[in-house]
Amino acid sequence: MNYLVGDVVQMKKPHPCGTNEWEVLRVGVDFKLRCLHCNHLIMIPREKFEKNVKKVLRNIKTQ
Repeated sequence: MNYLVGDVVQMKKPHPCGTNEWEVLRVGVDFKLRCLHCNHLIMIPREKFEKNVKKVLRNIKTQ
């Protein structure tokens, strides 16, 4: 699946703050994500990101 900057995704495991919703800030070999609850930033490899995404909640194309 193709992910775009601005997409909101639901991950399989929740963040320690209690939410599992993340906004995609950067797409490439690594993904940069921002937690929508506490604004924590993380960078994870594409392989790990694609494995842990449960579903896309909001897609930038559909807005």
